[in-house]
Amino acid sequence: MSNIQIELVPHRHESRALQTKLEIQNVDLRRAQMDIEESRDRYIDLYEFAPIGYLTLTCDGMISEVNLTGAALLGMARNKLINRRFDSFVTADDRGRWHSYFLNLFQSIGRKVCELVIQRKDGTFFHAQLDCQRTQSDDTSLMRIALTDITERIQTAVKLRKADASLRLMLESVTDCAIFMLDTKGYVESWNSGAQLLYGYSAEEIIGQHFSRFYQPEDINRGQPQRELDAVIAQERLEVEGWRVRKDGSSYWANVVISTMRDEIGNLCGFVRLTRDFSEHRRHELLLIEKNIELERAKAAAEKANLAKSEFISRMSHELRTPLNAILGFAQLLEASILPPSAIQSIRLQQILKAGWYLLDLINEILDLAVIESGKLTLSTEPLSLAKVMLECQAIIEPQAQERDIKLIFPKFTIPYFVRADRIRLKEVLINLLSNAIKYNREQGMVEVTCAESTSGRIRICIKDNGIGLSPEKLSQLFQPFNRLGQENGIIEGTGIGLVVTKRLVDLMEGTIGAESTVGVGSEFWIELIQSNLPQLATGNTMPAEHSPQTHESSRQRILLYVEDNPANLLLVEQIIESHPHVNMLSARDGNHGVALARAHHPDVILMDINLPGISGIEAMNILRKDQTTKHIPIIALSANAMLRDIEKGQEAGFFRYLTKPIKINEFMSALDGALGFVEKGL
Repeated sequence: MSNIQIELVPHRHESRALQTKLEIQNVDLRRAQMDIEESRDRYIDLYEFAPIGYLTLTCDGMISEVNLTGAALLGMARNKLINRRFDSFVTADDRGRWHSYFLNLFQSIGRKVCELVIQRKDGTFFHAQLDCQRTQSDDTSLMRIALTDITERIQTAVKLRKADASLRLMLESVTDCAIFMLDTKGYVESWNSGAQLLYGYSAEEIIGQHFSRFYQPEDINRGQPQRELDAVIAQERLEVEGWRVRKDGSSYWANVVISTMRDEIGNLCGFVRLTRDFSEHRRHELLLIEKNIELERAKAAAEKANLAKSEFISRMSHELRTPLNAILGFAQLLEASILPPSAIQSIRLQQILKAGWYLLDLINEILDLAVIESGKLTLSTEPLSLAKVMLECQAIIEPQAQERDIKLIFPKFTIPYFVRADRIRLKEVLINLLSNAIKYNREQGMVEVTCAESTSGRIRICIKDNGIGLSPEKLSQLFQPFNRLGQENGIIEGTGIGLVVTKRLVDLMEGTIGAESTVGVGSEFWIELIQSNLPQLATGNTMPAEHSPQTHESSRQRILLYVEDNPANLLLVEQIIESHPHVNMLSARDGNHGVALARAHHPDVILMDINLPGISGIEAMNILRKDQTTKHIPIIALSANAMLRDIEKGQEAGFFRYLTKPIKINEFMSALDGALGFVEKGL
């Protein structure tokens, strides 16, 4: 049988499909190869430029492989590191430890981490962490090392240890303050020696205990410790005081400051608690409170006694004046009777009159002093011309000077001086000083009065005599009640109160008083008062040229009610109003009378002083505002209270305008015209 061979020829379509498949496989293979190469390149990059140095050591400690980072850490080129002993980079102090690590690792499979100090070729050092692991390759043991520079971490740790040691030393040196470190729940993590001294516990007894054990049971039951922690968390810091308990059960008054501790992102880490023993401080505080209470009681008692004294003196003054009036009255009748008394009777009668007048002076001065010290004396200060006041004082004192042949010299006042003072009280002060200068002078002596500008806008009035003078000791005792400086048994009468009253009056007028004296030469008393401007009062009955009264449409006469207790002020306004023919002026000397006149006459405008006898100007205005028949009347305040707070208080009270003394006529007339215009418009 012959052999028959059959050759199978692929179909053309099948051949093409196979070729396409092979091409696809070749493409996939090339892609895979490219991916492998890319992965190898990435691995090489990661290996070479990793932030950690990678080294491979042989079993005899030679470097067989190293990446670029490792070479940089060791400070040499990579090709020069190959086949170099690694321990040549280890410092002599750490070389023995490294050999021990190296040997142990090759004797047992495992992983070891150690820290060494590495010295580069250039001599610089760094702290290194070595993560070492043995591997096997072709029956050869190798050591793979991950080398990391931990110098910064080591230095930071050293600094932290030093800071912690310094802090601990500082905390331990503070023995008068208990310092606690608490966790976030309030349990004690650490405390200083000051805390042990304060509370009596050892560190072993208290570490891990809740800080609430230092509180009294009732405070714990009220939840005070937890409230304090909640408050600290909300406020970051809290300072409280209260009773705390020691180990032996004793209590003390504590000052406690609690602050939060937080990490760099703000999370709560715990609390710092500082406690100090304030028991002594608390004792002094309570003692001070008790003393203040005692002082307040003593002050109230003194004020009550002073009030009672003033009332007693007032009543006694009235009771003494009644019989004294009869004594002096009848004595004067006897002295002036048709049948003259005999010589002996005349001597006795003069003694009665002399004693009576002296007793009356004493009563008046004591009453004046009582009124001043009780604070009930009210002054009406205004700009006063010293020339006019001096003329009045001169007329009063000259008869007394003539009796003793004393020469009086008063200033000529070529320059007009004005001061702010109460007219009556200023005259009283000057006459008292002049009287003393005459009484304690020598026969045919001299008293000289001078006036001159002083510093700080004040006028100084000096009264100088050439009498017997005073020693420094007696000069220091001036202005003491009932102290006559050794003249009690002399022939010159006096009460020892006059200078005291004089000083009080000068003080009330915001002035100062003083004296200088030389024995055998004389004395000089002086007072200083606030200087004032010249009052702008129009001459005659004419108004200033820059102001002309407005002519109101209504021809009806207008009524102005002026409530003022000072006659000079009333006269001034009266003269001003005379140039306002359609305005008639009524006047009242106190607030109650002013209210009554306003209700009776329904004035168009009211001019109101503030400081009035009885009720004040503000109180009077409030009464009128509540009355339906007078509430529409505009009220202008005219007061010597010229401080800003006084003006603001008057404006807040509801005055139509608030004018201050001395009167500026233009301003006054403008305010008056404005008020009258307000009435005419029916506003």
